Amino acid sequence: MATVAASGGVGVATAAIKLQSHKPSSNPTTTPFLGKKLAVRLPLKTLVSSPRALVLASGGELIDAVKDLFLGVGVGLPCTVMECGDIIYRSTLPKSSGLTLTAPGAVLALGTLSYLWATPGVAPGFFDMFFLAFVERLFRPTFRKDDFVLGKKLGEGAFGVVYRVSLAKKSSSNEGDLVLKKATEYGAVEIWMNERVRRACASSCADFVYGFLETSSKKGGEYWLVWRFEGESTLADLMQSKEFPYNVETMILGEVQDLPKGIERENRIIQTIMRQILFCLDSLHSTGIVHRDIKPQNIIFSEGSRTFKIIDLGAAADLRVGINYIPKEFLLDPRYAAPEQYIMSTQTPSAPSAPVATALSPVLWQMNLPDRFDIYSTGLIFLQMAFPSLRTDSGLIQFNRQLKRCDYDLVAWRRTLEPRASPDLRRGFKLLDLDGGIGWELLTSMVRYKPRRRTGAKAALAHPYFDREGLLVLSFMQKLRLQLFRATQQDYGEAARWVIRLMAKSGTEQDGGFTEAQLQELREMAPNQKATAPRNALASALRLQRKIIRTLGESMDELNQRRKSLWWSRWIPREE
Repeated sequence: MATVAASGGVGVATAAIKLQSHKPSSNPTTTPFLGKKLAVRLPLKTLVSSPRALVLASGGELIDAVKDLFLGVGVGLPCTVMECGDIIYRSTLPKSSGLTLTAPGAVLALGTLSYLWATPGVAPGFFDMFFLAFVERLFRPTFRKDDFVLGKKLGEGAFGVVYRVSLAKKSSSNEGDLVLKKATEYGAVEIWMNERVRRACASSCADFVYGFLETSSKKGGEYWLVWRFEGESTLADLMQSKEFPYNVETMILGEVQDLPKGIERENRIIQTIMRQILFCLDSLHSTGIVHRDIKPQNIIFSEGSRTFKIIDLGAAADLRVGINYIPKEFLLDPRYAAPEQYIMSTQTPSAPSAPVATALSPVLWQMNLPDRFDIYSTGLIFLQMAFPSLRTDSGLIQFNRQLKRCDYDLVAWRRTLEPRASPDLRRGFKLLDLDGGIGWELLTSMVRYKPRRRTGAKAALAHPYFDREGLLVLSFMQKLRLQLFRATQQDYGEAARWVIRLMAKSGTEQDGGFTEAQLQELREMAPNQKATAPRNALASALRLQRKIIRTLGESMDELNQRRKSLWWSRWIPREE
């Protein structure tokens, strides 16, 4: 070890340095001083009358001694220059400049990343809202109502009127025909949703161009939305034809196939339509948007891409930032709406500020699974394509009544209807039973009473029903997405069937199963409905708790509505 001994007096003494060998150096190229034991003694000998003389006499030797002293103890040098057996203080070791990876730290980092990218996406949401939206507003084109020449009226509904228009002044960009909508209600919401979709999943919905608010002294404010014209035919229009689904086959392929008509060919066409709709829904749901009004009238065929796209986002809810979501309020078509009518629990409070809502969105999404609302509506469209009698409003309303009487159980509905079914219904059941009934299996997984028991869009696309490619060859990215979906979907069906067989097998308790008598006893067991004093007290307390929470929630909702006043609508361009 390096040791230093010092003594001093009134004056300045000369330095005497003594080196004691500690270990011979094994590396001949290193400084001979390294690895030596250093002893410095400063004996008091003669007082020097002149400090100048001392400096002149021993200045060079003192500098060399200090240099060797620092090298000897290894200050600032890596440990490799020290000889074995040397003892140094921790402060003389070089500090690590890298991060130390530990198992808990890795788990925490992976968990954080998973949360930030979980549906509907916290990290993508912040990037989209505070960067992409700002950049897009800088470079998007601008229009006024006077820039368009109105043409054919394409449709009119409760929320607005739609026209086919062209630009009054032809530009060099060759825009072609456009679609102009004057929104009477929810115009600001629809502009927000279309801009979000254009940035996140443009191929899933109609090609949105621009939206603006035009004010006048007579009419007040009017919201106008502009899309590129992609076609007039909706899925509802195509389904009303007697040639459905063969008319869709011609539109998708551009020609008529030289194949005999039959249920196998029809099943292939319906499979292609269902895949395209589910791809669009998966893209919408992945970005946090629930449509809430999926029906054939809101699915349009794009003549350019020869695919089906979703339109009319006026009723949609952006659950990533909480826009157009109001508790206890629903916007839906009762013919296609799920039984729960609400996309989230009515106890869920209204959305807080956008950053807080974005940060909490994955938790609320997993608690409520709001995307399953759209899945139920898509399942009804699947039913309509398979059963021609359900394509009319009266047929669909009658089906909904029958399904409600069967507690929304499709298997029970089929059991009661099939013995006296018409030829059209029998043909539909036969179509769904092709390939071992995988079409019927997919349908029953989509149309269920409880949202949590319904399949999601990703899981539906990974279903064996879509193993065949259908009419169109899938693109490389679509194939990659399907393989990813199938890899991430765990099939617990076989394990569940094994457990059921184990529980139901006859035998003694030593065999690990239930006897038939025990199973019958479990089936006949009824819940205890007898009221007791503690039970009544608990029920009263719970009712009071729910009432207090509901009252506080309604009060906070009203305050939030007054405070926020549609902050996001300030981004919509205004034309005077």
